[in-house]
Amino acid sequence: MNFRFGIKLTMTMIVFAIAISFTIATNDYLRLRDQAIQNKLDQVQRDEQLAKYALETIEKAYSVFGDNIALKMKDTSVQLLDMYEANPSFDTWDFASLKQFLSLDIYIINDQNTITHSSFKQDIGLNFSKCCKKLSKVLDERRASGEFFHDGIDIEQKTGHIKKYSYMPTRDKKYIIQLGLSLQEGDIFHKFNFLSTIEELVQRSSSINEIHILNTGGYALGDPANDHAHKLTSERRSAFEETLKTGKTTEYIGEWNNEPAIYRYVYYLSEYDKGATNRKVLEIVYNDKDLQAILTDHKHKFIIQLMIILICTIILSILISSWVSRPMYLAFHDSLTGLNNRAALDERLESAISKNKGSTALLMIDLDNFKLVNDHLGHDTGDHLLKCVAQCLRKVSRNEDTPIRLGGDEFVLIMPSASKEDAEHAAKELITSILNTTAQEIDLDGEKVTVSIGIALAPEHGEDTDMLCKRADIALYASKEKGKNQYQFYA
Repeated sequence: MNFRFGIKLTMTMIVFAIAISFTIATNDYLRLRDQAIQNKLDQVQRDEQLAKYALETIEKAYSVFGDNIALKMKDTSVQLLDMYEANPSFDTWDFASLKQFLSLDIYIINDQNTITHSSFKQDIGLNFSKCCKKLSKVLDERRASGEFFHDGIDIEQKTGHIKKYSYMPTRDKKYIIQLGLSLQEGDIFHKFNFLSTIEELVQRSSSINEIHILNTGGYALGDPANDHAHKLTSERRSAFEETLKTGKTTEYIGEWNNEPAIYRYVYYLSEYDKGATNRKVLEIVYNDKDLQAILTDHKHKFIIQLMIILICTIILSILISSWVSRPMYLAFHDSLTGLNNRAALDERLESAISKNKGSTALLMIDLDNFKLVNDHLGHDTGDHLLKCVAQCLRKVSRNEDTPIRLGGDEFVLIMPSASKEDAEHAAKELITSILNTTAQEIDLDGEKVTVSIGIALAPEHGEDTDMLCKRADIALYASKEKGKNQYQFYA
C-alpha cells in the first residue's frame, strides 16, 4: 500500500512538473519566435522606408530644380496648339523633325483616347481605354477642362524608360497633345537615380528578392509593360489594387523563381507630385529563409531544453516523492495494516454521504478477546491477528468501499451506495471470514477471537459524520450485549 501511494505521489508530481516545465519552455519558445518574426518585419520595413526615401528624394529634386521643365512643356504645347489651328491635319506633320527640334516626344490622342500620331511610332494605335482605364478616365477629365496638366515620374510602356508627360487639349476638344520628356538622360536623374539605389538595396539584403515601384496601372518603373517576368499575376494584381484602393499594406504569399516568397504592397502618396502620378505602390518581394532558419534553430533548442527539463524534473520528482511519500502516507494510513486510519475517517465518510445518491452504510467493528491474544500469545501474534482482520476487510469490501482501522482492535467499513441488505451481507461475511481465519491461527485454550459489529445507515440514522459514528457505536455495544459474533443495526 505504501509503495502504491508512493507511485501515485511520484506520478502526480511528475505530471505537475512536466506541465510547469512545458509551459515555461513553450512560453520561452513563443517569445523567441515572436521576437524573430518581429525582427524580420522590422528589417523589411527598414528596406521599405529606404526605397520610399529614394523615390521621395528624386521627386523632391524635380520639384525644387525641375520647374523649368514643366514651363518648357507648357510653352511647347501652346506652340503645337497654334500649329494645329493653322494646320489641323496631323497626317502632314513631320513628327520626327519636331522631336529633334523640341527634344520632346509628341503624341496625338483622339477623343477615343487612342494615339493616332506620334514621334514615338511604337505607341501609335495604343488605346488607353483598353490598356489603362484609370488613365483614360483622367484624359477625359483633362480634355473637358481645356487646361494644361503635367505629371511627375512615370514610364514609357514599350521601353520602361522613366519619363515625364504633359497633356493639353486642343481648343475644339477633339484631341489631346501629349508631350513626353525622357528623364533618364538628365543630370537630376543621374544624381538621384532611385532605380540604382533600390537595386543596391536588393543586392545588399539576402532576404529581399526584388523591389518594384508600380504606377497606378500596375506597371513597374524601369521595366517594359510587356515584360512577362514582372507582369502582375491575378493574385498580385488583386493585392496591388487593394493597397491602391485602401492605402493599407497588403501581403500575398506566392512564388518567386519557383521558391516561396512574400509579396508586400505598400502605398505611396507623393507630397511633391501634384499630377495623376502622385500615387504609387511599392512591391517588395522578400523571402523568409533566414527567419525559417532561426525558427528551426529555436525549435531544436526548445526540444533539447524541454528534454533536459523533463529529465531533471522527473529525477527531482522521484527524489522529493521518496522523501515525503512515507510521512504523507502514514498521516492517513495505519502503519501496521496499511488501511486508512482515524485521520481519514471524517473525510472519507463525509465524501461518501455527500456524493452518494442512495444510502451509505457505516460498519463499526470490534474484536472480542483481543486482549487475551496479547496477554497469552504476545504482541507479535496480536499484530498478526490485526493484519489478518485487515485482510478479511479487504476481501469483503467492494471497490468503492473504504476499510479503516481506528486503533487497537477497532475497525470501520464505509460502504457508499449500500442498502441495508448490502450492509447485512457484508457483516455476515466479515464475521465468518474472521472466525475462520483466527480459528486456524489463534489458539486460546478453548477461547475464540470473535467480532462484534454495529451498523448505522445514512440518511436514515443520521446525515452527518458525528451522528452516524455515534449511532454505529451504540449499535456496536448493543451487539456485544447480545453475545459474540453478532451484528446489530442502530434502533
